[in-house]
Amino acid sequence: MNRLDDKVCVVTGAASGIGRRIAEVYARAGGRVAIADLRTADAEDAARAIRDAGGEAMAVAMDVTDEAQVAEGIAAVVARWGKVDVLVSNAGIQIVNKLTDFSLADWKRMLAIHLDGAFLTTRECLRDMERRGEGGAIIYMGSVHSHLASKLKAPYVTAKHGLLGLCRTVAKEAAAYGVRANVICPGFVRTPLVEKQIPEQAKEFGISEEAVVRDIMLRDTVDGEFTTVDDVAHVALTLAAFETNALTGQSLVVSHGWFMH
Repeated sequence: MNRLDDKVCVVTGAASGIGRRIAEVYARAGGRVAIADLRTADAEDAARAIRDAGGEAMAVAMDVTDEAQVAEGIAAVVARWGKVDVLVSNAGIQIVNKLTDFSLADWKRMLAIHLDGAFLTTRECLRDMERRGEGGAIIYMGSVHSHLASKLKAPYVTAKHGLLGLCRTVAKEAAAYGVRANVICPGFVRTPLVEKQIPEQAKEFGISEEAVVRDIMLRDTVDGEFTTVDDVAHVALTLAAFETNALTGQSLVVSHGWFMH
């Protein structure tokens, strides 16, 4: 149970944060992991660290919004390891601003990374999975904001909601060849992305950084705790290792009870 022996796993945005931890956990479970990231040097470092720990990993330079780069990156993985069994579409950014102050360029950038990136990587991996007919797993990194909204995050909330629709469509289309699709919806994880939001929200709301953490980020959790990268990575491992269509088209919320459904 929860083994990925000989499975080839592509994780986008895996040079740091949640993506890197998922890659590490996958490698420890026997998976061969492609670290796909815009930051090539950091991706190489992450892959090297996995290899130094006895795992199998390669770095892939990939801007998930670039159709050619995505196609070339997935082709490089297939050329090296012969297939793709698992895709974790994790690449993402955050821009915090009032809706009336958001530029169209920032809106488009947010949707491109979260939604275009998910579409392009899904399409390339599904083509391989469909051709081989041996099943697979596609995992999207959603958020509690796939189900709820917060001020100052209009494009992020829109994109994370959109991933639910993409996932459910993929679950229906790809079931015929044994591919499952699910969304992980973490609460606040104290990654650099979230660290950056704390002073931004403090400024926008006119409150202290401590109040942002206590009264905004963790207010509705059951224990006042941040979700951890390990929490998310082990859910990602369960979804990748699950072997039947019994678990597909679902969103799993990992948030210390912030959102329950």
